Amino acid sequence: MFNKAKLGPWYDRNYKKLLLIPLIIGIASLIFLVSFYAKTGDIMYKDVSLKGGTVITINGDIDTATIESELPKYFSDVGFRKLTDVTSGKRIATIIETSAESSVVSSKIIELGIELTDENSSTEFTGPSLSANFYKQLMWALLISFILMSIVIFILFKSFVPSIAVISAAVFDIMIPLVILNIFGISVSSAGIAAFLMLLGYSVDTDILLTSRALKKKEGTLNQRILGAFNAGILMTGTSLAAVLPVFFLVTGLPDSFRQIFLILALGLVTDIFSTWLTNASIIKWYCEKKNIK
Repeated sequence: MFNKAKLGPWYDRNYKKLLLIPLIIGIASLIFLVSFYAKTGDIMYKDVSLKGGTVITINGDIDTATIESELPKYFSDVGFRKLTDVTSGKRIATIIETSAESSVVSSKIIELGIELTDENSSTEFTGPSLSANFYKQLMWALLISFILMSIVIFILFKSFVPSIAVISAAVFDIMIPLVILNIFGISVSSAGIAAFLMLLGYSVDTDILLTSRALKKKEGTLNQRILGAFNAGILMTGTSLAAVLPVFFLVTGLPDSFRQIFLILALGLVTDIFSTWLTNASIIKWYCEKKNIK
């Protein structure tokens, strides 16, 4: 895949400089999240499933131009989603979300000329306190998973620097997708939190592969072991991206929750390429040279 004769000397000269790229991105992302939290009181935009509110589903291929133009005048946070048939692409439902009370929203939709009945629509309302409690439980699950993952990493490698390198890469893989979602104003759902949980597993796979080969294997030089791990890791990440991206871009009619899972996984997998092969690989090489691990 690479010219090993040229790659080795170049990497030996520049691997510490490569650390600057993710370091700058990481610091900028952390500053952004702190600023975002100071402004919004949270680290992400949340949808109705996490902050509470009303979800009205109107079945059928109806003309929603009027309500899409008029409802934002009355409900500042209203959002619209369309569900389409996977095969034909025909719209089968329109979903309206807002934090307002369901009776108020329904009344305004009827005023705008769309009849809502038990046959053509359904309405769900989740109280803010219930959603807040649900959000808190999900965040606790994410935190506990991260702590347990960190404990397993420390037990596996029994060394501070390699373990911190793996854990830092996992933090990077979660932080960067979160920043991107915030920049584009994408509200995270409960399915999105689950996707971040999945990212923990995806992110440590390649980092454990790299660290194990670099520290525990004896065959070949350190650069050869890192390169071998890179070839295997890129294949793993590329295979996962090949499974996720076509579904996100090509399959129509997917519920937004599924699309958000695929989006977060794709962002995390791309981020993992940089966090593992620029950050973690450079830290591990630096550590091995200090410990005289050849």
